[in-house]
Amino acid sequence: METINITTEFIKLDAFLKFCGAVGTGGEAKLRIAAGEVLVNGEACTMRGKKLRAGDTVRLDGQDYAVAQG
Repeated sequence: METINITTEFIKLDAFLKFCGAVGTGGEAKLRIAAGEVLVNGEACTMRGKKLRAGDTVRLDGQDYAVAQG
C-alpha cells in the first residue's frame, strides 16, 4: 500500500487519482470512476466528487493507496 499525504482537510476522488499518479488525466479519472473501477474503503464508488480524508483507502488496478494528513 502506498501512502499519499495531502495538506488539505480533504481531496476529491478524481483529483486524488491524478495527484497520486493512478491515472494520467482528469478525463481518465472520470471514466474509471463512472465505470465502478475505483474502490474507496473497500466499496465501489462512482462519485468523482467523493471527499477523501486521512484514513481513507483507494484501490485501482490492484494498487492500494492510503490517504494521510501531512
